[in-house]
Amino acid sequence: MTDAASPVPPIEFRSDVAVELVRSSASDADVLFAARVSTMGEQTLDDAASGAEASARDRGLINYLMRDRHGSPFEHNSMTFYVQAPIFVFREFMRHRIASYNEESGRYRELRPVFYVPAPERKLIQVGKPGAYEFLDGTPEQTALVDEATRAASVQAFEAYQRMLDAGVAREVARIVLPLNIYSSMYVTMNARSLMNFLSLRTKREGTHFPSFPQREIEMVAEKMERAWTELMPLTHASFNANGRVAP
Repeated sequence: MTDAASPVPPIEFRSDVAVELVRSSASDADVLFAARVSTMGEQTLDDAASGAEASARDRGLINYLMRDRHGSPFEHNSMTFYVQAPIFVFREFMRHRIASYNEESGRYRELRPVFYVPAPERKLIQVGKPGAYEFLDGTPEQTALVDEATRAASVQAFEAYQRMLDAGVAREVARIVLPLNIYSSMYVTMNARSLMNFLSLRTKREGTHFPSFPQREIEMVAEKMERAWTELMPLTHASFNANGRVAP
């Protein structure tokens, strides 16, 4: 046990999430070469990607695979993202057992005092029935209450966490007082088929075959992941949208 408590680090509040594509081996050519082994035998990626522009035949094959849900050719690629988000977002992430995750551990390191607080434009009023929610803007009074209460609870919780650490309590015990809006970070690795499954459930778009009603905070992460993926596999992404955003 220490003789005196150490000063509490300054507490930071954020209303955003961060997503960085840190490693990838993913292109539309990966889909083409994997699919054509069925009819042409062994190919190289150079064969599948010949020419500066994709041919109509290439586009047609990717669209056929997407439309008729021949999904395995979309698995021959890999993307690793680094994500910073509040812990409650990661608990929703873990529901998708189609990716590999490594998250920072509160058992092994002291957690930083960074907490999520909803931005003023975050919708607060939930109406509708389970599976078909709609969210509406909160009143100014509700917005102020959410901001004030979230900040106060975060400060109180982190001060309690710090007091336990200063008293020599193990990190894995002290962390139990921390709220779900504290930020964590992780690496997540998945292929395009898995990512499409994730996006189909965690983004809300008009005209999709199967409407989704994601929590806004995980949708913020999904939107950033989708932007990175679009640049890597534009034909696959376009076909995903054209076919109702259904994972093959």
